[in-house]
Amino acid sequence: MDLLVTNIGELATPQGMVAVPGSRMEELTLIRNAYVLCRDGRVEALGTMDSLPHWDGPVLDGRGRTCTPGLVDPHTHVVFAGSRVDEFLARATGEPYTGGGIVNSANALSGTTLEELVTQATPRLQAMLRRGVTTVEAKSGYGLSLDNELKILRAVATLGERGAPELVPTFMGAHAVPSGWDKETYVAHVIHDMLPRVAEANLAKFCDVFCDRGFFTVEESERILEAARGLGFEIKLHADELADTGASGLAARIGATSADHLLRAAPRAIEAMARAGVVGVLLPGTAFVLDEPYAPARTFLQADLPVALGTDFNPGSCPVISLPLCLSLAVLRMGLTVAEALCAATLNAAAAVGAAERLGSLEPGKDADLVLWDVPTYRELPYWIGHDLVHTVVKGGRVTWKRCQSEPTPN
Repeated sequence: MDLLVTNIGELATPQGMVAVPGSRMEELTLIRNAYVLCRDGRVEALGTMDSLPHWDGPVLDGRGRTCTPGLVDPHTHVVFAGSRVDEFLARATGEPYTGGGIVNSANALSGTTLEELVTQATPRLQAMLRRGVTTVEAKSGYGLSLDNELKILRAVATLGERGAPELVPTFMGAHAVPSGWDKETYVAHVIHDMLPRVAEANLAKFCDVFCDRGFFTVEESERILEAARGLGFEIKLHADELADTGASGLAARIGATSADHLLRAAPRAIEAMARAGVVGVLLPGTAFVLDEPYAPARTFLQADLPVALGTDFNPGSCPVISLPLCLSLAVLRMGLTVAEALCAATLNAAAAVGAAERLGSLEPGKDADLVLWDVPTYRELPYWIGHDLVHTVVKGGRVTWKRCQSEPTPN
């Protein structure tokens, strides 16, 4: 699609085709009184309004708003059935999180059709789009059987065909051990039955494993992930959320694209991940909901680990759908600067889903995914906590969501 966005008050973007290491995440390109020219769905040019090229195509007037790249949510479980409100309310009275509710979600999903899953997930994805998210990683993992894992991934494929937000599918059959299964037997089932079928159907880009206390050990996770790599999957890892199990070290050793959660990652493992080029995906919404310590973001940055931000949106440990809210938490509770948080939710998040070569920044040649925000500067994005600041979302040069003219601006 072709589009010229004019009169941008402030354009703020990281730059590059790969993840930005922690020590450089503060570096943004800022252009005031800017334009962005989109042709055939990609950014063709950008600069100040006094250098605006001749243009006869469609024009979107930014009216002084702030423009950023479209946000990328690199960690969600957006396709699920029902809710786990009872678990949520039990935790509100002090019951600890153990992850046991994953099996409850699997039980709920087993009686849900593919069409019902698509219907339930559609408004969730639209809610993400309205909050500036143009790309979403979507995991399976609430199936815990071959048929139900395939059903989730087929729902993701159906939803992804609609184009906005773009979906990146991840297979996570090793999310928990289903009721009635011996763990070793289930690990073998994931390796020998699930992974080949998912690969044959081309339903996932990544394979993820919940490597943590009470779930899958480092040895079990490595077996699953090596089998996945042999079938062409890229690798992700739920790592060291509940305990320091060595999962972060495994992510470094196996060369994972990302390691996620990392609330209790050991310093030596953090340094190893940085050397290996792993992206550390931090999920402050989960720590917020579970009342757990936040991941030590500044330690990661000091080790030069590229940091990304995601929601971990799911029905159990994190029913938080707003990535902008997670930016606020990252600044307020994890010590990120606003520039670092924006980089973490755009370019580094794109790297965490293996797409930094075309997503996550505004520069010529990249996909024309951008957001106009009803604030005068990107520095206000985390400040207006919980406000609906998005005015317009553009995906691939096409306006995919716009605030109605009748709606007042939030500030």
